[in-house]
Amino acid sequence: MKLLFVADPLSAFNTYKDSTFAMMREAARRGHELWVCEVPDLVWVSGSRVTAHAARQLTLTPEAVASRAGTKLAVWHEITAARDLALADVDAVLMRKDPPFDSEFFYATHLLEQAEREGARVFNKAASLRDHPEKLAILEFPQFIAPTLVTRSAAAIRAFHAEHQDIILKPLDGMGGMGIFRVKADALNLGSIIETLNKNGAQSVMVQRFVPEIVQGDKRILLIGGKPVPYSLARIPQGTEVRGNLAAGGKGVAQPLTDDDRRIAEALAPVLAARGLLLVGLDVIGDRMTELNVTSPTCFQEIMEQTGFDVGATFIDALEAAVSGAR
Repeated sequence: MKLLFVADPLSAFNTYKDSTFAMMREAARRGHELWVCEVPDLVWVSGSRVTAHAARQLTLTPEAVASRAGTKLAVWHEITAARDLALADVDAVLMRKDPPFDSEFFYATHLLEQAEREGARVFNKAASLRDHPEKLAILEFPQFIAPTLVTRSAAAIRAFHAEHQDIILKPLDGMGGMGIFRVKADALNLGSIIETLNKNGAQSVMVQRFVPEIVQGDKRILLIGGKPVPYSLARIPQGTEVRGNLAAGGKGVAQPLTDDDRRIAEALAPVLAARGLLLVGLDVIGDRMTELNVTSPTCFQEIMEQTGFDVGATFIDALEAAVSGAR
């Protein structure tokens, strides 16, 4: 297959932990042709098709192809060609642009949807990327989430705190634990935190009842091709930190899915797969789902390194099956 990855700059990749690299490595092992571009490279002009301007053909070094999960490589690829490439002329387009879900990401999904109308196969499906913002997508599944409030109202946040006493507040467009605050029963700094996050009522905020099981980790559960990966990565907060995100210093510990993990995963997996979401990352604390990640789910390499379960191979298996089924 010819694969086009729409991703962040290659210079930003960390081969020891990057899930997109894990996908590329497995695809290269199978002989698939790899191309890459960035979101600003996507172009459409009337009378033509959505094109990746100056898309680069990527050849992985022998060391990269042979590497194991968790391997840090200084040099891992070379660019062997560059040309304009219509998205409909490749077998699969993999949208792997990291959050935030901002206006430019939103516009990119429209270009990708136009490419789909022209015959491109995009994973995850463009409209489903747009319809499942990572924080708000959980609202569809209230049976699996902790008490949650989404509002611009400072008064509503104060009332929610008065009811639940111990709460988490976070912006809707954050990533990696950015902008997350915990407020306990004493309400210390609640007013200042509300002002910071909702910008005097101009910006919506998500508020959730604090889930104390965070001490056991914020679990990332991967759904691939409508099925859960049998291991999660529990991201455990360190020291006085309340956030388990790896970007915030959390420690990643791979572990088998619990009964509660599996109950949530197996309920959501077929629903989301039917919407063209080939890869989904569920964030679960205890038995409560806190986020539903579809833009660029990660944790492939940590799970592979610690358990031996080949997440990259599982993903490429599912991608090959999806492309074959769409022909």
